[in-house]
Amino acid sequence: METLLYCMSALYVIAGIYHFANPKVYLKMMPKYLPWHLPLVYISGLFEIALGLLLIPEATRIFAAWGIIVLLIAIFPANIQMTVNFSKKRNRWFWISVIRLPLQLILIYWAFCYTRP
Repeated sequence: METLLYCMSALYVIAGIYHFANPKVYLKMMPKYLPWHLPLVYISGLFEIALGLLLIPEATRIFAAWGIIVLLIAIFPANIQMTVNFSKKRNRWFWISVIRLPLQLILIYWAFCYTRP
């Protein structure tokens, strides 16, 4: 279980860093109804990095796991928007965007596994 914890931590830290390294990827996913697209991309990246790091210490693990669950729910509209965008443009990677939607549930479950002492 420790290995999975470190993998989860690394996944969120790397994904969060990528928000800063290549924000254009995430800007394309932002639903039009949300304001301040670039700041939200950076904020979500910052939360991914922080929560990923907070998974490691036992003292903050439960808080971080719940934070990741909330974050995954909060960013779900961006995943839906990406699927809509890919569908409209007949993007060849549309199928990946469709797979990402139920993958969110798996990621939520994975985080939920660390919400108990």
